[in-house]
Amino acid sequence: MIYLIDDKILIYKIIDLALEEDGPDITSEAIFLHNEQIDAAFYAKSSGIIAGLDIADKIFKKVDASITFMPTLHDGTKVKKGAKIADVHGPTIAILKAERVVLNFMQRMSGIATVTARYVKKVKETGAKILDTRKTAPGCRILDKYAVRIGGGINHRFGLHDMALIKDNHIDKAGSITKAVMDIKEKNPTITIEVETRSIEDIKESLELNIDRVMLDNFSIEDTAKAVALVGSRVPLEASGGITLKTVKKIAQTGVDFISVGELTHSVKALDISMKVVK
Repeated sequence: MIYLIDDKILIYKIIDLALEEDGPDITSEAIFLHNEQIDAAFYAKSSGIIAGLDIADKIFKKVDASITFMPTLHDGTKVKKGAKIADVHGPTIAILKAERVVLNFMQRMSGIATVTARYVKKVKETGAKILDTRKTAPGCRILDKYAVRIGGGINHRFGLHDMALIKDNHIDKAGSITKAVMDIKEKNPTITIEVETRSIEDIKESLELNIDRVMLDNFSIEDTAKAVALVGSRVPLEASGGITLKTVKKIAQTGVDFISVGELTHSVKALDISMKVVK
């Protein structure tokens, strides 16, 4: 697995919290003995892109280190309804305790990877790259963004700390794009700076400030094309705001470099996956 930040501890914090939410499994503990073993398998109940197998293994091992989780494919695999994803063997109580947590992560991550792949496919004949946003599930950003990568997308900034993105509220409070950019450069002279623009005039102002990227916020396709013609190759352009599968190809065909899509992570339709006991 490719971690987006060098902090595997964060992954385990997310797993620990998810397991803590469930607490002890009083149902399974009442029915089964602690030495009973179980075999089970995971199946896709709908078609899509699988993601989260590494997380599934970590969850099982966290609950009981003796559990053996055996994927039959790898993250990024396209599957059809009915495809087997993995086998698992180990203590019955431990596997049943971990089941829902494993499915919650795998289903969400696979859903993100699946919708990302659809967007990437739409723009494959253009030079545009699909970006994610910070519109992620609270506390789970590292996993949401990993799933975007599995689907073929590219991660934008991970948080507020790894680049300066000057948005509309920054500009309105500061008084101008120029003032906001100058203040950042004074305090963080080496940081990457992107400016959100709302008009062609905003773009012209931004181009005078030696910034690293210009975001076109909710530009029409016609205005996006005008922006591409104006900017040329001077700075990368990112289209953002209200992007859908119906519009993304036309936006990409204008010549923008990046298209950021909140839908990848803010309203995920989980991929349907189930675990079944092998009798």
